[in-house]
Amino acid sequence: MNGKTYLVRTYGCQMNVHDSERLSGLLESAGYTAAPDGTDADVVVLNTCAVRENADNRLYGNLGHLRPVKDARPGMQIAVGGCLAQKDRGEIVKRAPWVDVVFGTHNVGSLPVLLERARHNAEAQVEIVESLEVFPSTLPAKRDSAYSGWVSISVGCNNTCTFCIVPALRGKEKDRRPGEILAEVQALVDQGVLEVTLLGQNVNAYGVEFRERGAFADLLRATGRIEGLERVRFTSPHPREFTDDVIAAMAETPVVCHQLHMPLQSGSDDVLRRMRRGYRQDRYLGIIDRVRAAMPDAAITTDIIVGFPGETEADFQQTLDVVRQARFSSAFTFQYSKRPGTPAAEMDGQLPKEVVQERYLRLTALQEEISWAENRALVGRPVELLVAAGEGSKDAARGRLSGRARDGRLVHFTALDGVRAGDVVETVVTAAKPHFLVADGELVSHRRTRAGDASEAGTRPTTPGVLLGMPQIGLPPVVPDPAPACAPA
Repeated sequence: MNGKTYLVRTYGCQMNVHDSERLSGLLESAGYTAAPDGTDADVVVLNTCAVRENADNRLYGNLGHLRPVKDARPGMQIAVGGCLAQKDRGEIVKRAPWVDVVFGTHNVGSLPVLLERARHNAEAQVEIVESLEVFPSTLPAKRDSAYSGWVSISVGCNNTCTFCIVPALRGKEKDRRPGEILAEVQALVDQGVLEVTLLGQNVNAYGVEFRERGAFADLLRATGRIEGLERVRFTSPHPREFTDDVIAAMAETPVVCHQLHMPLQSGSDDVLRRMRRGYRQDRYLGIIDRVRAAMPDAAITTDIIVGFPGETEADFQQTLDVVRQARFSSAFTFQYSKRPGTPAAEMDGQLPKEVVQERYLRLTALQEEISWAENRALVGRPVELLVAAGEGSKDAARGRLSGRARDGRLVHFTALDGVRAGDVVETVVTAAKPHFLVADGELVSHRRTRAGDASEAGTRPTTPGVLLGMPQIGLPPVVPDPAPACAPA
């Protein structure tokens, strides 16, 4: 043990959240310990996002707040990683010379070495590599949750959406072999985890690197056969590659949740073409119809961008029409803003802020109305919940706990002694709001779980980061792929 403490702050998407679990695992393997709540850490790592609006301002604002803390703590180190680090590189230490380490999305595993080098050399270390050094899931991880875990199946993206900078920062798609993925899921389940989310920039393109059609549907079915695993989710698919075999795998594999996040981005064919999304309105709505035919109880969520360059009022009306037809349970809605380095930033037809804002308000009002109506239809129905930690900010004041239903909806329910995060309860929905459900009656059942035991004890799963399928010294161990489970169709 080196006696030093660390803190990782995460900004952005699920990929960044999962990368931060890897950073925590790496630091603990190097002898660091997590800083207790409310204390200053010896090492602060900012895992950044370059996609969200004002990402730059947020980073440099946080770095500004950290400067006096560092000045008062000789030996403290600050590291910046993630997508914004990959984009801005050495510019970060020029603007904030008190930063000690800058590392990119492709060399997460270098962090402990870079920290030590910065200490030894007494100067900032900036290391950005252009391609993936090792697959992130080969690195050790300290998981945030005792009951639910991220499992990355691919990194990078082969799409060329004109509004998105992710492919430039995360690189081309790299797929893990199914045996490696299933081994990681098994390791989590062995430690009590009940739910996993298969994670990728474009999960349903999985298998493209090793040219196995149907690989993602096969992976869903194989994951569903792991004993002790109760829920499987995945995010995010792309409508262009979404196929009927995935719908069948979702419908036919009991542990795969009937929840689908299917980004729309726009309902206008003209806008979709300029976005270079590779599908049109009819194809998108056809997918929604087939999902609902196979799984009438499916909760479908989406992403929508308002005010893309050249979007007319008629284009926007088509987006509203699709929202009315699709009846999403919820939607992540965004006002378009320029991202330097993307083709859309240079397009003609950039819209005034006030036009984008007005359309955004109309869209969110419509979606809130639909979400509320969809939730009201669930009042009186039984619901199984995986009890969550920290999901309800007002739970303590109202005598409630929170949990996630199998379809992903958040439910606040009456707290009872002995119910822990990670336990499974069944209750009945008594009220609905646009963004959550309420169940204020008696519990129908309560099942204590190993995940609940771990939550109560304050322990979290760890995965050691075995180097399955990666180059290493000497002959690699033979780790057979479960070919019958994930064989191509």
